[in-house]
Parts: sequence; structure tokens; C-alpha cells
Amino acid sequence: MHDDADDARAQAHSRSGFATRLIALLRKELRQMLRDRSNLAVGLVLPFVLILLFGYGLSFDVTHAPVAVVLEDSSPAARNVVAGLQGSRYIDVQWTRSMDDAEARMRAASVLAIVRIPSDFSAQLAQGRARVQLVLNGVDTTSATALEAYVNGAIGMWAEHERDRSGSAGRASASGRGAIQIEQRMWFNEANTSTWYLVPGLLALVMTLIGAFLTSLLIAREWERGTLESLFVTPVRPLEIVLAKLAPYMVVGAIDIAMCLLAARWLFQVPMRGSLWLIVVASLLYLAVSLLLGLFISGVTRNQFKASQIALIVSFLPAMMISGFVFDLRNVPLMVQVVSQVLPATHFMGLIKTLFLAGDNWRVVLRECGFLCLYTVVLFVATTRTMRKRLD
Repeated sequence: MHDDADDARAQAHSRSGFATRLIALLRKELRQMLRDRSNLAVGLVLPFVLILLFGYGLSFDVTHAPVAVVLEDSSPAARNVVAGLQGSRYIDVQWTRSMDDAEARMRAASVLAIVRIPSDFSAQLAQGRARVQLVLNGVDTTSATALEAYVNGAIGMWAEHERDRSGSAGRASASGRGAIQIEQRMWFNEANTSTWYLVPGLLALVMTLIGAFLTSLLIAREWERGTLESLFVTPVRPLEIVLAKLAPYMVVGAIDIAMCLLAARWLFQVPMRGSLWLIVVASLLYLAVSLLLGLFISGVTRNQFKASQIALIVSFLPAMMISGFVFDLRNVPLMVQVVSQVLPATHFMGLIKTLFLAGDNWRVVLRECGFLCLYTVVLFVATTRTMRKRLD
């Protein structure tokens, strides 16, 4: 009976000691973070700069693209078919009557596309087999694809107008695009703007940079200053050190998440079709993964310069290039697809874009959150092991 009472007191004392040590460590880390103005600037100012830079400065939309229109047929019908290209903010028309002149402009990169109306256009239109030639500059495939859609859309609008005016579906089909009827639809991005595609991914990019980069310096800095050795002579445990270092930056990251969500909704008008609490939970989960990755790198390298370089190479750059932020991963080589699936950013990128633009797809949510939970557990255990009390 006496032994049971002693065991209970010992367990209570152990729990009390854990809480006391953890609170002391949290106070120490919080004061250290507030004293380090540069880290606070990176954690709070840099996300705001990135939001403005990527939201306003990075876009896949093509505006005021120079397009040469070769009008070999001067009939009213020929002029009407390309009239839709004028007055658009996407296209700046440059008129010419010579294909040689248009090709010269293309070689000089002064135009990005050529629309040619052949000399027999009117005669072909009367016979129901009119044709229009479109030549695209394939150097920039993104711009070429966008211009193709704009030109096709303008000609399709003219065909619809002809159908309404003449009441002849057959003639309108022939006059618009030969015997081909254009039928286009955009899912999840009916505004046809790349901002809707980029801004949700920007959340993942900010969390990766802020999480991995900031925490990659924490443990390495303490190794270089010798303060970690001082902690090792105290009763503090590795678990408590990791939790104390994680908590303040979770708060900074949560502020960044709020900034990104407010900017997405009110600054860029990106729809949030999924549940807000799911978006927040998924973002916090990925933030924890990024922070733990940075702590793990810091604990392994024990050198600030080396830790910062490794953090950029293994977290931010892959998240930028092969996570689905910029490129559709279905269009990259198989090996790159395999490597991308190892990255936590790839799973969060697909999840956050689904939640923003498509809604609560629970199959995707459970699968990707499962991966993120697995990364959290693995990185937490690995980071705790780097904090074992041993001097090399």
C-alpha cells in the first residue's frame, strides 16, 4: 500500500516536472524568437511579399499579345471573321496583306501568332468549306496554347453570330471552322484565370519556405553557440526540446496561413468551395511537417549555412518545381513523377487545390491527410532522435 502511494507521488511529480520544464523552454524559445528581428521579418513580412509577388506578378494568362492578321481577302465576310480579335485585352492585332511580312515578324519575335485569311475565303465560305490558317510561335508553349484558345474562341463567336443571324446551323458550322463544331468547357476555373490556379498553391509554397527555412537554423545555431550543450546537463528531455522549438513557429505559421487565406479570398477573389475548417486543418498539418523537416535538417547538420542550403534544396525548390505548383505532373517524365510523390508538398498541393476549387472530396482529403500525418510522425521521431543527449 505504501509502495502504491509512493508510485503515485512519483508519477505526479514526473508529470509536474514535464510541464514545468516545457513551460520554461517555451518561455526561452519565445524570448529568443522575439529578440531575433531578422527571423520575425522572414516569418511575417516575407509571406506578405510572396503573396503580392506571385499573386500579381506571376500569371499564365496572355494579355496584349501581338498577332499578325494576314488579310488576303478584303471582302466584308473576311473582315467580319477576324473582327472578334479586335478590341480584346488579350490580343493586339497587326494588320498585313503579305504572309512573307507576317513570317518576318514572327522570326523577329515581334508577333506571337499569325492568323491568315486566304484570298479565296469568300468563295469557300459560299461553298460551306471556309478555312482560316493559324500559325503559332511554339517557343513559349504556354502563350501558344493560350493564344490558340483565344483565336478559336473569337472565330467560334463569329460562327455563333452567323448561326443566329442566318438561322442556318449548317452554314454557320461550315463558315466558322469548316465542318467542325467547337465546343469548349472549363471545369473548376470558369473565370479562365491562372490566379485561381496559382494562389492556392502559393499557400503550400509559403508554408514550405517559412517552415523548413526558419526552423532549419534553430538547432544548428544553438550547436554553434554552445547553448545546446548547456541544456544537455539539465533534466530536459529531447521530446520537450522539440515541442518547445515547434510551438512558437506554429503560431507564426498560423498567422501566415491566415494572411494567405484572406488574400486568396478578398485580394484575388479565389473561390473556396471546400470547407474552411478542412483548409485550415490541412494547412496546419502541412505546416507541422515543414517545421519538423527544418528541425530535422538543423539537428543533423549542426551548421547554419549548411542547414539553410539543404533546406532550400530539399524543400523549397522541389515544392516550387515538381509538386504541381507550376507544371501538371502528368506531363513530366515518369521518374520525376515518382520523385514528386515522395515530397510532402506534392500531397498538400493537390489537396489544397482540390479544397479551394473543387470542394470537399473526402477520398482525396483522407488520402492526402493520411500521408501528411505519416510524414509528421516519422519526422517527429527522427527529429527527437537528433536531440539525444550525446556529445560527438
